[in-house]
Amino acid sequence: MRTRATTLLVVLILAVLAALVVGCQRGGEGEGGQRIGLSVSTLNNPFFVSLRDGAQEAADEAGVELVISDAQNDTAQQQDDVQNFISQQVSAILVNPVDSDAVVPAVEAANDAGIPVIALDRKASGGEVATTIASNNVQGGRMDGEELIRLVGSGNVAQLEGISGTDPARDRGQGFQEAIDAQNSIEVAASQTAKFDRAEGLNVTENILQANPDIKGIFAQNDEMALGAVQALGDQAGDEVKLVGFDGSEDALNAIQDGTMNATIAQQPDKIGSAGVENAMSVIEGESVEENVPVEVNLVTSDNVSDFL
Repeated sequence: MRTRATTLLVVLILAVLAALVVGCQRGGEGEGGQRIGLSVSTLNNPFFVSLRDGAQEAADEAGVELVISDAQNDTAQQQDDVQNFISQQVSAILVNPVDSDAVVPAVEAANDAGIPVIALDRKASGGEVATTIASNNVQGGRMDGEELIRLVGSGNVAQLEGISGTDPARDRGQGFQEAIDAQNSIEVAASQTAKFDRAEGLNVTENILQANPDIKGIFAQNDEMALGAVQALGDQAGDEVKLVGFDGSEDALNAIQDGTMNATIAQQPDKIGSAGVENAMSVIEGESVEENVPVEVNLVTSDNVSDFL
């Protein structure tokens, strides 16, 4: 009996010690064990990697655990990721939607569970979202359009569109079209989706050039597609064919410095991520937040690119 009791006592002590070790390994949970879920549309894009890093830095500073999932541009995967956050009973969910419409059931599920949701970079078309933190994409698209018009002067241009159903694609396209509509020297000869992807940008640009060999400029709704267009254009990139992008990624800034791209709109994805965590903490603590939190954008050209590198 004594041996058995001793064994049970040892097992109990080991279990307690194991629990303590697990608690230490979780770290970053901070006071009250707060955890925040972050569902990113894809980490196969430098923009969203920077967004994640900004969120992680803010979470570390706040002493909370950030649980990160990569939806890999799959709406069904994002639904599962958010459901997992709900099952884990996180304190708040940050979601960067793959698709603004498709994410609605996930948002509503979090609402039903009483977990606040914050949208990053892209809006959710429905459900209750505490705040949406994003760049002013309409303004950025307009700035890009005006710069492309200035660069080209007259003739035909093309547009590489992002993922259909996302508000960045819609809003950037809207701003670009506003710039086009305000003048009559430039016409958009082709506009096709390349899904915010570099390889797609290469393929779609090649197809556009075959059908429209007189293209003098291209507006890409993100830098990844613009960099794909650089590959398709070869020696023409930035010279015979002017090229403007959107995001301000490091690769795009280097391309502007090299002269193969002419301009981009610099977003601040790290600030979008950090603002997401900061606003999540405010909501968790019962404080009110703004319905929309805009993050400033800037036009980057060869004249000022060194300021952003």
